[in-house]
Amino acid sequence: MKRSTVKPILLSIGYLAMVYLIWPDNAYAMHIMEGFLPFNWAAFWMAVMLPFVIWGMRSIRKTVSDSASLKMLLAMAGAFAFVLSAMKIPSVTGSCSHPTGVGLGAILFGPTPMTVLGMIVLIFQALLLAHGGLTTLGANTFSMAIVGPFVSYGIYKGLQKLRAPRWLSIFLAATLGDLMTYVTTSFQLALAFPDPSGGVWGSALKFMGIFAFTQVPLAISEGLLTVMVFNLLVAYSRNELKVLSVFRADEWQKISPSKTEVKA
Repeated sequence: MKRSTVKPILLSIGYLAMVYLIWPDNAYAMHIMEGFLPFNWAAFWMAVMLPFVIWGMRSIRKTVSDSASLKMLLAMAGAFAFVLSAMKIPSVTGSCSHPTGVGLGAILFGPTPMTVLGMIVLIFQALLLAHGGLTTLGANTFSMAIVGPFVSYGIYKGLQKLRAPRWLSIFLAATLGDLMTYVTTSFQLALAFPDPSGGVWGSALKFMGIFAFTQVPLAISEGLLTVMVFNLLVAYSRNELKVLSVFRADEWQKISPSKTEVKA
């Protein structure tokens, strides 16, 4: 990916970073925080996470082993997830909501590479930003880096088969993948802390209701931003997208040559 590709993407991410900097930062992180889960649940989610991470590492090795440009594109997808998921916006109960940023990478590379990238993002956030935790890494990875990417990928591929417009497929994939991350987190918390009267379902509904106030508009914003970034990739990195088989064969006839192809 050329330098001209990176600049507009960074400008888009920088806009969200400005919002984050001026927002109050005196609330708890949305990622399940360090030591919050009981040991048995923390260990359970860690065990569930590991097979997906191994699968993702093999997938990354197979996809980018012979292509430097795909390695750069994969790194960009990881950076996109890191920046967006680090933006904590206070929720109504002292919790925080934030975008996830995993939908873009799932659309480009499939869900399994994003499991590894998402785990790396969560480790850096836990160590450098006190956002999440190492004991809750398994639970946070499962919700944000496993469920989110698989949902985004499934929705994108399903809508592509239905020949939905590209922008709609990307928007819904990123938006619903974001929302399902929070639905999963709500159930993770509910399993560990069931409501005395309503049980797991009652507790999960309470958590989802709390997060919905801030997460629904955030998910919609992430969907729109993902469409914008994807359009930039179509304009400047068409060759990489073709290698990744992001589009149907008939769609390429509707896409104008990339900027790099025009210059060549």
